[in-house]
Order: sequence, then C-alpha cells, then structure tokens
Amino acid sequence: MTLVKDELSSAAPGTAKARRAEVAVMLRLTGGLAIIGNTIVLDAELDHFPTAQRLRSNIFHLCGAAPTLNRAHTSTGNTNRYLLRVIHAENLARQTGLIDHRGRPVSGIPPWIVGGAHEELEAAWRGAILATGHLASTGHRRGLTLYSPGPEAAIALAGVARRLGITAQRREVRGRDCVVLRNDDAVTTLLAQIGAPETSALWANRHHHQHSQNGIGRSPTLESSNTRRAAEAAAESTARVQRAMQILGDTAPAHLKATAALRLAHPDLALSELGRRADPPMTKDAVAGRIRRLLNLADRTAKNAGIPDTTTATPTTGSARPKSE
Repeated sequence: MTLVKDELSSAAPGTAKARRAEVAVMLRLTGGLAIIGNTIVLDAELDHFPTAQRLRSNIFHLCGAAPTLNRAHTSTGNTNRYLLRVIHAENLARQTGLIDHRGRPVSGIPPWIVGGAHEELEAAWRGAILATGHLASTGHRRGLTLYSPGPEAAIALAGVARRLGITAQRREVRGRDCVVLRNDDAVTTLLAQIGAPETSALWANRHHHQHSQNGIGRSPTLESSNTRRAAEAAAESTARVQRAMQILGDTAPAHLKATAALRLAHPDLALSELGRRADPPMTKDAVAGRIRRLLNLADRTAKNAGIPDTTTATPTTGSARPKSE
C-alpha cells in the first residue's frame, strides 16, 4: 500500500476544484468535525507521512489556514500515525461541503463532488485511497478496500466510481462500512486514471504472473489478453507524452522535455530504469512526477487554445511491452 500512496501523494493536484474535492473526501474519511463553542475544529488522522504533508499543503492553498501536524498517540503504540488539526476551520468546512449554509455537519460526500466533472471524480478517489485505502494482492481482502465512516459516504464513493466507468461495491467488513474493488482490471484501470500509472502496471503484471503460476495463465486466450492490456497501457502513456510535446513544442520546460524524450525513446522501460538513464539520474518517483507535470501543463495549454488535449492521443499499435520492476 505504501507504493500507491507514495505515487498518489506526489501526483499533481490539478485544478482548484479537484484539489478541493480531494481535500473534502480526505477530511470526510479520516477526520472528525467538532464545534467547540463557536469554533469549528477539523481533525484528520493518517497513516502515511507524505499524504499528511500533501493534505496540509492543499488545505493551506485552499483557505490560507496552517494546520498543525503531529504524530498521533495510539493505544497500540503505533508511531506511524499522524494527526492533522485545523482550528477556526469554518471557512474550510464550508468550502469543502462538510457543513451546510447553516453551519450544520453534512453526512456523506458533498453532492457537488458526486455530480462533478471528471477531474473532480478522479480527485475524490485519489483522496479516498490516500485517506483509508488498503491494497492487497492476496487474502480475503484482495483488491482495493476503502474504509468509510458511514454508509452514506460509502454509497456515494461507489457512485463516483460508476461515473468513472469502474464497478465498486459497498460492503460491511467486520462491522465497518467499506467500498471494495475485487476485480483486477477495475483496480488496474482506476489506479491509472487517478495518478498511479506505475502501481497500476505493477498490479497488472503481478496478477498476470500469479495467474500463470496457478495454471490459469496457461490459457492462450487469457495470457494474450493480460499481455495485451499491459502493452496497451504502456502505449497509451507514450502516446499522451507524444501529444503533450506536440502541444507544447519549444515552450515545454527543459527538464520536462528531457524526461519526455526518455519516455518516447524507451517506451518499454520501467520508470526506475528511465530514471537511471537520466542525466543526472533520478528516482522513479521523480520521473513519474515530471511526466504528470508535463501532461497537466499540456492539457491546460490545450484547453486554453481550444485544441484536443493529451487524453485524445491514439496509441500506436505494436508498441513494445513494458518491462516489470
């Protein structure tokens, strides 16, 4: 789970509305809203430090508030818990839809997110996974599980997934409301959409190998299907980078242009290998971050110019297959 949270916590926040959607869902799933006297206080408890830092930064950009961030004290002695607190949080609570116009707490996910644009829907699921997501490749919780504070939020997140073309189910696990994705293809597709393409590729490859070891992969039809999906994902990423460079041309920042050149020259290599080939070498997270910034910059430029963005790029058939980590 650390890998996907590392990747998502470094993803570009997107538009102001997308940032607001991500913050709203994270606070809803991890937090507690208290009204002390006339003061609204928001708490959020998280298990991943880069995620806590991202939430803190996003809150500051939204309303100028500077949340405190400290290690949380737990009865189990787990030190990998972090408590973020916002005092005088009325403005933030209103912006994110956690309270209504009368100052009363709102249940579930705010309607403006559920009915929002595609980028806000993606941001909502990115925030949900960062907040309470659990990704497991084996066992009874295999797949992706989100823990929800109540049935309203769980049902709303399942609805958001449907609008993204993903089938998610609301379930009760050990007395807790959850949203679950058990289908491997659904997990792979969702992770790629919301800003975790490397984890998506690793998940697809891992389950392809697991099926092969179990004898399932010996079916030529299934084996070719899994291989085709992995190749298609790699081709789509390369096509988007190529379209981004067509949009930006010489206006692309030099460091992003250099990373794009690496991706286009080696469409079959993993991000870690691309990073080793960079000059100077970079980590795979740095490579992924640069590619995301390139695509976001190109998409904004295309929108302002009224031309097709990178999501309209058509992958070239016959692309090389991606190598696993």
